Amino acid sequence: MPERVFLKLGGSLITDKSRPYTPRPEVIRRLAEEVRAARAARPDLELVIGHGSGSFGHTAAAPYGTRQGVRTPREWLGYAEVAAAAARLNRLVTDIFLEAGVPVLSLQPSASARCRDGELLHLETAPIRDALAHGLVPLLYGDVALDDVRGGTIASTEDLFVYLTPLLAPQRILLATRVAGVLDDRGEVVPVISPADLPALRAVLRGARGVDVTGGMADKVERMAALVERYPGLVAHIFSGETPGTLTSVLLNPAATAGTRIRR
Repeated sequence: MPERVFLKLGGSLITDKSRPYTPRPEVIRRLAEEVRAARAARPDLELVIGHGSGSFGHTAAAPYGTRQGVRTPREWLGYAEVAAAAARLNRLVTDIFLEAGVPVLSLQPSASARCRDGELLHLETAPIRDALAHGLVPLLYGDVALDDVRGGTIASTEDLFVYLTPLLAPQRILLATRVAGVLDDRGEVVPVISPADLPALRAVLRGARGVDVTGGMADKVERMAALVERYPGLVAHIFSGETPGTLTSVLLNPAATAGTRIRR
């Protein structure tokens, strides 16, 4: 049976978040090859890929507080700079994936995204659906968005996935990061999390390394737990994309044990 999967390539994985505007092209290239291998092994695998902005968008946004709102001329200049930085990284990811033989179609979220007080209320889905219907791989990314209350804000890849889940009904949401998974207070990977586990985990969830204006690991876990609670059968999986072969393995095997699985 065909399977639809949302895959996020974390900003900390595809860039060096400790150094402004520094991509990791060799890692992006390897991830692209792993996606190509998975699609070759499973032609019925339908992928929607998103990526974080890493040391590009987050670095540009931090001085302006873009996530919190855009109102002054200086902040609108920052809004434009964040959009440009996010697009530069997306162009690099797009080119590398195409060179690897993955037919990605880059779709700019800010062209249609509308938010209200930080919540994504609208994103045009017809291009995503059409791309999937023609065997392409839609490629989204964290981007700026107009906001009815804040003027402007940032729509993270997680925001996009949360919005798209009820509309496109993925069976799995995969978050490839630079860490091994969700870590407990001893630094060990928590293999499985259910929404009921969150109260005990909140005190030990670790934030992102480097500049991150969209919430870090704690936010990712909270949002994925809310999704799996709302949509029975959906599983989220947070794992490291640093080890060669792991991404292909997780794409091909829903029961893969690497990292942390979040499920009801």
